[in-house]
Amino acid sequence: MKTLKTMTLATIVAMLVAGFALISAAARAVKTDDFDAAATYKAKCVACHGATAEKKFDATLSDADLVQIVLKGKKPEKPPNMPAYEEKGINEEQAKALVAHMKSLKQ
Repeated sequence: MKTLKTMTLATIVAMLVAGFALISAAARAVKTDDFDAAATYKAKCVACHGATAEKKFDATLSDADLVQIVLKGKKPEKPPNMPAYEEKGINEEQAKALVAHMKSLKQ
């Protein structure tokens, strides 16, 4: 009888852990899929980079370099510094979308 209770409890715990893992994975997918680069740019980037990404944005750099700057930040010779947005929840796919949006603004 005690073994049956232990097995039942273990099964319930395993199901809960699996359920949380699925919910967590789904939440991360939605976060990436629902990302709006234009809205994020307007909310977080326009103050330093301008409405058409005309300030402090070197579109001649490779996309990979620009994505790393978005994620890791950059300290130029004089302030203001580019913050590291990876620490603020931006992932690599979102950073790529932001870089593409900024490049589209320059055209």
